[in-house]
Amino acid sequence: MRRKGTNGYLSVNVIAGSYVVLLGMDVTQEASKGLLGFAIQRTDHTEKEEYWLTGFKTFKDTDPGLKANMPVSTLQHPIQAFLWGDYTAKPDHNYTYKVVAIKGTPAKPVEDNSVSVDIATENEDQGTHAVWFNRGVAGSQAYERKFHNLPPDKVAGNKAWQWLSRGLEEAMLAFIGKANGKQFALRAAVYEFQYQPVLEAFKAASDTQADVKIVYDDRQPGKGPYEKNQEAIKGAGIEALCIPRQANPSYIAHNKFIVLLEDGKPTEVWTGSTNFTDGGIFGHSNVGHLVRDPAVAAAYLAYWQELSGDPQAKELRPWNNGNSPVPKGDPPVGTGYIFSPRPSLEALEWYARLFQESDRPVFFTAAFGVNDLFEKVLAEDKGCLRYVLLDKDDKGLEIVKRDTDNRIAYGAVLDNGYLGLWAKEKLTGLNTFVSYIHTKYMLIDPLGDDPIVISGSANFSNASTTNNDENMLVVRGDTRVADIYLGEFMRLFNQFYFRDFADKKQAGKSFSGKYLDPTDSWSADFFKNGSPKQKERLYFAG
Repeated sequence: MRRKGTNGYLSVNVIAGSYVVLLGMDVTQEASKGLLGFAIQRTDHTEKEEYWLTGFKTFKDTDPGLKANMPVSTLQHPIQAFLWGDYTAKPDHNYTYKVVAIKGTPAKPVEDNSVSVDIATENEDQGTHAVWFNRGVAGSQAYERKFHNLPPDKVAGNKAWQWLSRGLEEAMLAFIGKANGKQFALRAAVYEFQYQPVLEAFKAASDTQADVKIVYDDRQPGKGPYEKNQEAIKGAGIEALCIPRQANPSYIAHNKFIVLLEDGKPTEVWTGSTNFTDGGIFGHSNVGHLVRDPAVAAAYLAYWQELSGDPQAKELRPWNNGNSPVPKGDPPVGTGYIFSPRPSLEALEWYARLFQESDRPVFFTAAFGVNDLFEKVLAEDKGCLRYVLLDKDDKGLEIVKRDTDNRIAYGAVLDNGYLGLWAKEKLTGLNTFVSYIHTKYMLIDPLGDDPIVISGSANFSNASTTNNDENMLVVRGDTRVADIYLGEFMRLFNQFYFRDFADKKQAGKSFSGKYLDPTDSWSADFFKNGSPKQKERLYFAG
């Protein structure tokens, strides 16, 4: 949901996803004189609460001297940015956000113009598209504050696991649990298949006489999830439900989808980036995306039927090409899909072309680095912002980094603490190879009236296009889906952008940004013609 409010020189554009609310503030350049920043008050009408949102930075002269990881009110220490994210929002809640321009001095801040905007966050499990993101930030100030960096299994009860899941596990199990009785069936294609509650949920569905069949990756003895999948399947006693995918052992069966059927007819499909492991559900960032569209579910079912025969890639490529063709131009409005492996890189080239042809901001995640096709696009000076979120630093992007319109963030934690303001962070250890970013999605002009969201299991790579079993959704024109994805992207982007920056400063350079600017000079770059900060201010302010 998006709503905008204006009062004189101040305007606020509010974009609400499910767990994230983004606020794009704007003022006239004249009004930026004397502006110390913004204070934000949130009224939660659902839970009957009202309070000022908090941040970490303070003015030097009025620093209260709190211990690390103790936030301060934005009313006394305002936000010096034109984009702010409320990452403590809850789904299906009614909120009022009051944004106040703060002037005066750090010692005597003055509340000037204010704007209040009423908005409702999205219910994840509603409509054609239901979308759940896990927390994806075990290494964070919030986790340290709540659980003192303990591994989740060392925290009393189930609280840490629930916090990390943020509804993803619950939604996954609930989807499987819909198959309750002999009129239902489930058809799944999985890569890493080891989280016992999920395997037990499939068994429970089968015990109700639902027809359950699971194609699983069984391709590479000694590599990948081969042995762990077999061990988990045997441990859950579901060998009879499982079909090994073994053809082309040098490739991987990388899908993570489940089709639900009722009375023999496909009705819904669960897909996304989440492997069925504790690391996938509770560790690095992932999304579960449920589509309630019989036509889309039927397409996935047909794809599953091909996979269940364990075909060679040379046999499956032409089938995928014919049954999930790449659009010739822009995707049609609605929900499309692209299955792999394919005979050529046409699908990957199409994604890159959509990226290249957009003159509006594009946001995408890349767990394993940036493909050459995308790197070429990023190397072009288009004059619009492009946001890239990577699991780790891609050393090959030096030319791309020279264009300041390319905003790039890498997964990181504050593993040494930082300047006394932030506490030391620690990962849970649930993931060994991909620590931070495991999602695979691209958003094209998500705040426009006609956004495109591409999301699924494929890593925007050559192998994920021509060799591996993969699936991608292509959703065009659904602003609700775009708002949810954008909020989660910016939550993670801002989390890691700061941590990567802080880690570099810890390597020996001084950090001038410990305190807030006591003057209005902090806002200058946001009004510099053609600067990335100006472009971001204008885009998010609507």
